[in-house]
Amino acid sequence: MYFLDGYLARQIVKRTMKIIGHNINVMNNHGVILGSGEPHRIGAVHEGALLAISQKRTVEISTHSTGTLQGVKPGINLPLHYKGKIIGVIGITGEPEKLRSYGELLKMTAEIIVEQANTLEQAQWQYRQKEELIIDLIKSEGAFTAHQRNWASQLEIDLNLPRVVAVIKVQANEEETAANSMLKQVMHLLETPSRGNLVAMSSMTELVILKPAFLDGKTWDPNLESERIDQLLARLPKEFVSRLKISLGHYFPAPEDLNRSYQTALETLAIGQQMRPEQSKYLYEDYSLLVLLSALKDSWRGKELLCPYQALLSADKNGQLVKTLTAYLQHFGDLQQCANVLFIHRNTLRYRLDRIQQITGANLNQLDGLLQLYIGQVMLKQP
Repeated sequence: MYFLDGYLARQIVKRTMKIIGHNINVMNNHGVILGSGEPHRIGAVHEGALLAISQKRTVEISTHSTGTLQGVKPGINLPLHYKGKIIGVIGITGEPEKLRSYGELLKMTAEIIVEQANTLEQAQWQYRQKEELIIDLIKSEGAFTAHQRNWASQLEIDLNLPRVVAVIKVQANEEETAANSMLKQVMHLLETPSRGNLVAMSSMTELVILKPAFLDGKTWDPNLESERIDQLLARLPKEFVSRLKISLGHYFPAPEDLNRSYQTALETLAIGQQMRPEQSKYLYEDYSLLVLLSALKDSWRGKELLCPYQALLSADKNGQLVKTLTAYLQHFGDLQQCANVLFIHRNTLRYRLDRIQQITGANLNQLDGLLQLYIGQVMLKQP
């Protein structure tokens, strides 16, 4: 990267002129003045700097020699190096004899400023690249592309490491700026220490975490992941916990299935918030059937599956038959246990079951019929 721009040049001038009372000029590697204690000179070409760059050495210009160079004042011009390359020149205006003791000090100061700025810029660049890669991975389907693998390699990220996706979302009633600030604090906790987490802001209100899937180093264990989420919640300020929702998606053995893991995390979060809005943590394993069926709901297949149960809902004005079906399903067709829990006679139970069959057209004595009614109940999230 090795950059030296106008902003950085002005910073060097500002800081170094505090050290000595002489004018400072900072030139780029083409000799153009980028920063100066004499602002009107910015943009001009400094011939002394061109000499220092071409000869790769410190160039001193006395009062007697200024006439041979265009637009140059007496002073010392020292090449600035970064990672072995000349990236510019720092010039000190004044008689060289009086400035030699300052020259190397100011050169070193300027190079430290450049190094710090480049290190920060490099870190920010890597951070942005990492975030962009994470977003790209969760939005793309199929095998990793050569571009993604090369991208990850440059960032020292192992794409073959088994990972599972978690999502942290701020509740919808939060103002975006406040939500973003909150998520940045959570991100810091996730990255300190990182434990191999890859974290990215996917929106102002959503954080995505690509977590190493094998916390014990060998197998996928959702219980261990659940404990780790509890540990994170315990580290968060109390006022955060009620405002954040954390969802853990399904683990897929194929590393390239991060998109699927992300989708299951989003669907788990949506379903979990509807069913148990008071909770902060939602795990795919607790809602797996609902998540798997959610994609069917708007398709023709899903609508066909829902037909029998929807017919029952329409005909059952007081909810008695739905309650009976729920008990029947919960007790796996055991008539006596079902009658006991409903506090009704077995004959009454048989009558109700016959009514359910007549309304829905589903045979309750066959697995297919029971399964279709059960799936319909699950898809509509009835109790």
